[in-house]
Amino acid sequence: MTLYARSRRNIYISAPIALDIPHQLGKAAACERLDRGIGKIGTMIPGRGEVQHDWNRDTMAFTLTAMGQAMQCTATVYDAHVYAIVDLPPMLTLFAGKIREVLPRALPKLLT
Repeated sequence: MTLYARSRRNIYISAPIALDIPHQLGKAAACERLDRGIGKIGTMIPGRGEVQHDWNRDTMAFTLTAMGQAMQCTATVYDAHVYAIVDLPPMLTLFAGKIREVLPRALPKLLT
């Protein structure tokens, strides 16, 4: 379910996109592959995006900047899955539905 709130300036804000990415790698291997693969996400964006990331224990915080917009994201690695949260900036909420469709197919590629 997509939730939208209308502000005084007619900007629509969507609920964060949260998803689980199952894996059978174990926590250490999944962290390593995610660290190596995070750069791939920039190539999945039309016009290419820039990714900056940092680790705090088993959680990677990363920012994906594309088309002048920055998405704040976190990915927490567990033994059998990665839990990711993507916060969309107001401008990209117009594309929230399409982004929700693409993420479940694109994010597992970061672990390969």
